[in-house]
Amino acid sequence: MARAPVKAAPPTDPQERKLGNLRLVWARALRYPGHIAAAFVALCVSSAATLGIPWGFKRVIDRGFHGGFDPHAVSASFQLMLVVVAVLAVATAIRFWYVSWLGERVVADLRIEVQENLLTLSPRFFEENRPSEIASRLTSDTALIEQVVGTTISVALRSSFTMIGGIASLFTLSVKLAAMMVVGLPLVLLPIILMGRQVRGLSRGSQDRIAEVGARATETLGAMRIVQAFNQEPREADRFRSAAEAVFAAAKRRIRVRAIMTSMVIGLFFGAIILILWEGTLDVASGRMTGGAITAFVGICLIVAGSFGSLAEVYGDLLRGAGAASRLSELLSERAEIRAPAHPRALPEFALGHLRFENVTFQYPTRPDVSALAGFSLDVPPGQTVAVVGPSGAGKSTLLQLAQRFYDPQGGRLLLDGVPLTEADPADIRRRIAMVPQDTVIFGASARDNLRYGRWDADDEELWTAAEAANAAGFLKALPEGLDTFLGEGGARLSGGQRQRVAIARALLRDAPLLLLDEATSALDAESERLVQDALERLMNGRTTMVIAHRLATVRSADRIVVMEAGRIVEQGTHDELFAGSGLYARLAKLQFDAVA
Repeated sequence: MARAPVKAAPPTDPQERKLGNLRLVWARALRYPGHIAAAFVALCVSSAATLGIPWGFKRVIDRGFHGGFDPHAVSASFQLMLVVVAVLAVATAIRFWYVSWLGERVVADLRIEVQENLLTLSPRFFEENRPSEIASRLTSDTALIEQVVGTTISVALRSSFTMIGGIASLFTLSVKLAAMMVVGLPLVLLPIILMGRQVRGLSRGSQDRIAEVGARATETLGAMRIVQAFNQEPREADRFRSAAEAVFAAAKRRIRVRAIMTSMVIGLFFGAIILILWEGTLDVASGRMTGGAITAFVGICLIVAGSFGSLAEVYGDLLRGAGAASRLSELLSERAEIRAPAHPRALPEFALGHLRFENVTFQYPTRPDVSALAGFSLDVPPGQTVAVVGPSGAGKSTLLQLAQRFYDPQGGRLLLDGVPLTEADPADIRRRIAMVPQDTVIFGASARDNLRYGRWDADDEELWTAAEAANAAGFLKALPEGLDTFLGEGGARLSGGQRQRVAIARALLRDAPLLLLDEATSALDAESERLVQDALERLMNGRTTMVIAHRLATVRSADRIVVMEAGRIVEQGTHDELFAGSGLYARLAKLQFDAVA
């Protein structure tokens, strides 16, 4: 049964509307208790110092002007306030450092964990989920989380502490006025609760649209030559414009709701403060409060109001961060279907590269109704070269996917050196296999690093030996900086034949007993094909080899040729035996050889 891909949940998904999703972030932050403690202490000190300033003004007014002006009391009060301000400045700097450090560290940890988990997943996951969207989650979503940890949570905690401390201070100044203020709080909380749900859904929708922009840009930039070759720049510009406008439209809806919510909260809160201060002014006039007390009350009310307004603003950011955490959590919770058993069976120490398929039946997870292989059996003895040919869709490349255990068959089994693949560790299996694919992968790195992908501890002498054997040394030496030359994204600085020879050198360095070749000479000109074929013959020497080929001229010397059609073997033998017959191979060979002639 096909598994649903990891994708953006609809805005109505209740799981996406919970701040509890930020537990993912909090769990990573808890790895650094010292930094959290330092940030917490600095936060408490800065909040206390902020509230201390209105109390300083109370001291100035009550001690400096009560019963006549007292310059010594005023000076002492202002000096104390300067100390409080200095403490506030230092504590704020310390808080900023530790909270920002935590934000960056948590994001780095999350990115590393997500990437490490992605590297364990089977190809099926990447067939069902676009890599460009996954990359967007690693960038835009983690950037949101960095903002949440490094700024939003800090502001939320500071505002909360300041608000709680401020309300407590207000009760010490006037129980009646403070009680009036607390009673009015539910009126302010109500719009946050009601409108917060809508903000949550809109925040997640906005992130989905941003991911779409990233995916669209990545796809277009990666295929720029095709885009320009077919004069599709206007169409791609329109597609990107549509995606960008969708982001803007989603952002406008989110901003509108947040603006209304913020306006209501601030309006209600400051309105309540004005009403309370009206009552306080009457208390001062009647002698129930001092001038300093009402001044401090006003100052603290403004601080509490500002803190409450900040909470209303950061609430939306917290919800966006919760949505981003949810999306990253999906990637972290994804588990590889292909993994080592609890007690993997060791492969024999003496590696032969003996590969055997026994009555294998297989359907790709994304195409469960189409049988790629049906009752397929094939033995590839040690040291032999077995070529697999047949029309497109016959199941040839599927054999290589199963041999590397990227998938497990639904029926039958595969064995490598006598050990069923499902009983062995996939990493051990792949160490015994070297692969030269049809679509050569060249990383955006130096020539040295691309070669060393076959064996990372290879030294330069081994790299050049492999390059010589792969007919790649000539053009590698001609590069501006030799092996240190950056090859460009996807090997853009190399020709198709050169990229293929780098892949062959990489496989030579692997020095594995089993070699898999998937259309390794396709789409090459005659000279490049000759050089690649010559390098392949050196690579195949002394190894068990399975070759997938459309061009039958490249497999004439194989020990055995297996002809496939519709996931089954329809004939097998040497080239001469099959060519002399009247089967599918003979028909394909005559078509190709006649075309060449």
